[in-house]
Amino acid sequence: MAYTTIDNPELYFQNKLYTGNGSTQSITFDGSENMQPDWVWVKQRSGTTNHKTSDSVRGATKALQPNDVDAEATDSDGITSFDSNGFSLGAGGDYNGSSNTQVAWCWKESATAGFDIVSYTGNATARTISHSLSAVPHFIIIKNRDTSRSWLVGSKGLPSWSYHVYLDTTDDQNSDNNMFNGTTPTSSVFSLGNADEGNQNTDNMIAYLFSEKQGYSKFGKYIGNGNANGTFVYTGFRPAWIMIKNSIDNSTSWLMYDNKRPGYNSDNAYLLASASDSEASDKDIDILSNGFKIRVNNSENNTSGKTYIYMAFAEQPFVNSKGVPANAR
Repeated sequence: MAYTTIDNPELYFQNKLYTGNGSTQSITFDGSENMQPDWVWVKQRSGTTNHKTSDSVRGATKALQPNDVDAEATDSDGITSFDSNGFSLGAGGDYNGSSNTQVAWCWKESATAGFDIVSYTGNATARTISHSLSAVPHFIIIKNRDTSRSWLVGSKGLPSWSYHVYLDTTDDQNSDNNMFNGTTPTSSVFSLGNADEGNQNTDNMIAYLFSEKQGYSKFGKYIGNGNANGTFVYTGFRPAWIMIKNSIDNSTSWLMYDNKRPGYNSDNAYLLASASDSEASDKDIDILSNGFKIRVNNSENNTSGKTYIYMAFAEQPFVNSKGVPANAR
C-alpha cells in the first residue's frame, strides 16, 4: 500500500486552464486548497508560441523559455506576480493573448514536497552546490540565465549521473562528465563539471531540483513494449502531470500530459516541451489511480526495448495516510 505524508497534493502542485483576455488578469487555482506558487510554467494550447516560465527566486517578470536556449529576459507583460492562490498576468501574447486557450503548471517550493530552486554563479570548475531538500535529488533541470545555452537535465532514470539530456532539444542521452561531474547528488549537494550549460564562468544559473515523495512524485524510467496494450508505469498515485522522453533515440520530443487536457481516458492531449507547437490530441495514455499506462506504439513513448525517462506529480495518492484509496478517473 502506497501511504504518503502528502494527502492533498494541491498544496504543492496544481494545473490550471484559462483563456487569455489580451489585457491583465489574475488567475486563481481551482483546487480545494490555496497555493502560492514558486514556479509557474505557461504554454498557449491554441497556437504556436514559446513556453514561458518564471520563479520566485529570479522574480516573476524574469522569463525563460523551456523550448529554446535564450537567456533570461525581463517581461513586464508576462507573469507579474505570484499570488496567495494563483498568479497575475500582463497582456503578453504568449501568456494572455485575447481568446487564446492556455495551460499553467505550478509548483510550490518545499522540502516536504521535494522541490528546491537554487540560484548560483558559475565558475567553470568542478564543484558542488548546496541545496535544501534534505533528501537526494532524483531529477535536476538547470538553465544558464545569462547566455544562450540548452536546458541541462539529469535524472535517476538515465544510466548514471555521467549522462544527461536537454529539455529544449530532441537529442538522446549523452555521456559527459563535464555536466554533473559524473557524481550522484547527495542529500545536501549536487555536483557540476565545467560545462557552460551548468557552470559557465561568472554566469548566473538557476536549478530546479526534485526528490521523490511517496504518493506525490515519481522520477524514473520504463521500457517500451511496442504494443498498443503498452507498458504500465506504477507511480503510487493518480497523476496530475506527466512528462516523458525517449532517452535513447534522437528526434523524439518531451511529451507533456496533465489531468485537465481534456481530463478523461484515453484521449489525453499533449504538448511538446522542446517545441513551440500548439496542443495535439491522441489516445496516448490512460491516467490511472496508481500510475499511467501507455496506449500506443510509437517512438515517442513506446518503441519495443527502448528506455523512456519520466517525471510525474500527483492529483491524489493511491492510498492516503488514513488508508483511503484513490479512485480511477
